[in-house]
Amino acid sequence: MSPERAETIALLALGWLVSNEELSPVFLGSTGAAAEDLRARASDPAFLASVLEFLTMDDAWVMGFCDASDLPYEAPLQAHYALPGAEHVHWT
Repeated sequence: MSPERAETIALLALGWLVSNEELSPVFLGSTGAAAEDLRARASDPAFLASVLEFLTMDDAWVMGFCDASDLPYEAPLQAHYALPGAEHVHWT
């Protein structure tokens, strides 16, 4: 996946998270970001990677986002790995 496509998916995920009344405060609390900061930080690839890292913590969140965005369930994790700072985890 290209970094540009990964950023697009991360921005979609950010929009989905902040529009979700239950997850928005959880996301903001976990990142330490204020709602006012999101627009400025949305252009930072490292912040976008953190958005996807948060989203992929729960399968239900991934499924909800992907269903709402018409994306395959593996797209958020693939996008996360395509952004700077994200590393593949090897279990062997």
